[in-house]
Amino acid sequence: MSQPSLRAMTVFAPAKINLFLHITGRRDDGYHMLDSLVAFADIGDKLEFEPASSFSFNIKGPFAGSFSAKDKDASPDSGNLAVRAAWELSRLARRDLNCRLTLHKHLPLSSGIGGGSSDAAATIWGLMELWGINAKNTAPYMDDLMNGLGADVPVCMECKPAMICGVSKVKPVDAGMLEMPVLLVNPVRSCGTKDVFMQYEGGFRPTVDVPADLSDKDAFLDFLRAQHNDLTHAAMSHAPEIADVLTLLDQQSGCALSRMSGSGATCFGLFDDEGALLDAAEKISLAHPKWWVRGGTLNRPVRY
Repeated sequence: MSQPSLRAMTVFAPAKINLFLHITGRRDDGYHMLDSLVAFADIGDKLEFEPASSFSFNIKGPFAGSFSAKDKDASPDSGNLAVRAAWELSRLARRDLNCRLTLHKHLPLSSGIGGGSSDAAATIWGLMELWGINAKNTAPYMDDLMNGLGADVPVCMECKPAMICGVSKVKPVDAGMLEMPVLLVNPVRSCGTKDVFMQYEGGFRPTVDVPADLSDKDAFLDFLRAQHNDLTHAAMSHAPEIADVLTLLDQQSGCALSRMSGSGATCFGLFDDEGALLDAAEKISLAHPKWWVRGGTLNRPVRY
C-alpha cells in the first residue's frame, strides 16, 4: 500500500491531572470503579518523529535513566506504551513503521499524571497525522486500539476536560472550565497504580454531578474543595512524603487548592495567579532541591 512520505514532527504529551478521584465500587474482576474529573496542563513529555528506513526508539530527557531495559525495547513486545502503540497502529492501519521515535521524558515515571498513557496517545496522534489517517472516517479500530493500551489512553487522546466514569468510560465536560495556574510537585517517589489500588481499603462514594457551568472560578474551586482523592492514604503507604508535599503546598500564599493526582505521588496546587505560583515554586524548590517541581497552566496544553 502506498503511503505519504514521512516528515519530521514533534508532538506534545501533556500531564493529565485528576482534579478529584472517587472510588465508587469494585467489579467482580477486581477493577475499581472511578468517578474522576480530569484536565490537562501545558507540562509534559514530547515525542519526536523522524523518517527512517525502519523503526527505532530512543529515550532522552531528565528521566531517561529511570526506564528498565524492557521499557527501552523497540520491539512489539516492549514494555513501553508508546512503542506498543506505534506497532499496534502500524498493524491495524497496514502501514510500514518507517520512523525513528524519540521520547523526551520530562514527567516522572509512575507519578499519577498519566505520563505513559499520554505518550501512547501522542504516538498514535503523530503517526495518524504523518500517515494521513482520519480517525473518524477511516480508522474504526481506534477505540479497541486505545482501550487495549490502557484505560487512560482515550481521555489522553482527546486532551480536554472530561469525567472518567466506571473503569474507563470518558464523558467530555463542556462547561467552560477556566485556565488556572497549576504547580506540580513530586517527591521523586514512584507509586505503581496497581499497588496503590491494591492498598486501598476505604469505602465507596456516590457519583458526583459536575456543575453545568465551570466558568466561575470561585464556584469551581468551591466544588473541587468538596471532593477528594480517595487513593491518597493508600499512596502514602508507598510514598509517605506525599503528606509533606500537600502540607507545603497548603502553606504557600495564593494556593487555592492542593490535592494528590491519580495514584500519586505527584500533587498539584491551583493558584490565584502566576506570580503566587512562581513564588511557591521557588520556595519549594529551595526547601527540597531533589523534588520535581514544575509550574504551568491547567487547561492550556499546547497539544500537537
